[in-house]
Amino acid sequence: MIRISLIIPTQRRPDGLRTAARSLFRQVDVDLAGLELVVVDNDQVPSAQAVVSELARETSIPLIYVHEPEPGVANARNAALGAARGEFIAFLDDDEEAPETWLAAMIAAQIRLDADVVFGPVKGRSPPEVGRHRIYLEWFFSRTGPAKETLLEDYYGCGCSFLKRSALPDPKAPFSAIRNHIGGEDDLLFGQMRLGGARFGWAPQAWVWEDPVPSRLTLSYTLRRAFAYGQGPASAAAAKSPPDRVAIAGWMVKGLFQAAGFGLLAGIKWLTRAPDLAMTLDRAARGLGKTFWWQPFKIHFYGLREDA
Repeated sequence: MIRISLIIPTQRRPDGLRTAARSLFRQVDVDLAGLELVVVDNDQVPSAQAVVSELARETSIPLIYVHEPEPGVANARNAALGAARGEFIAFLDDDEEAPETWLAAMIAAQIRLDADVVFGPVKGRSPPEVGRHRIYLEWFFSRTGPAKETLLEDYYGCGCSFLKRSALPDPKAPFSAIRNHIGGEDDLLFGQMRLGGARFGWAPQAWVWEDPVPSRLTLSYTLRRAFAYGQGPASAAAAKSPPDRVAIAGWMVKGLFQAAGFGLLAGIKWLTRAPDLAMTLDRAARGLGKTFWWQPFKIHFYGLREDA
């Protein structure tokens, strides 16, 4: 009987897929007979199929290959859930690597906290040649939280998470297609679950490494992403039925002041060549996102060739 489905969505990252999958093959203190690995390939052609066949020969864990040619991160996650058989779902991204105790730590935290979804830390790492913004970039691709295992009032992203399928509003296709290309499909889902009374937990011992592809290790990418993150609160308020216009206005005003204040500070830091310039630009970009949250200011990050 399959108890836990491990899911890795991937798109034209064969080396990252190998690293992520092999890290799951090395998990300890878990019943391997109750696991399966589902790899969903979100390329237009089945480019990951050969890699999955290669990986299947390295493990006794059943490995299921799913090809979802329709681009979009929500499509990919839903396709994987449609094929998965487990009562619990563990998500790992194709640029992440899990230590051998990761899954056991997730399971233990879920049991102790009686949580519907458990999140763990993410530790960003980058090569030395990244240069002067390396500290900022590693921070940007990291996820931090409480020092101790605990229940959470809020939620994090889907990568490095462990959830109970029965807690999902739709056990086969819970992710909204409206977030296919801009991301945030996990925020939308977990926000809906929170309104429904779901319990979220934090497992500080269930951490993973994240190794962003070189094209993402640039200020150009991270500041665009920071802008998109800034759009989240106002977008969530707008998605309510009816839309929470008071909250939208509040976020927009807050964002305007944040963008102006940190934008001015960034100019000063640029003139003085301050080492934390990137962090200040990040805060300014998030402020702009709060203010300009609607179409046509939405940025597409998924399902595009340049995001390979």
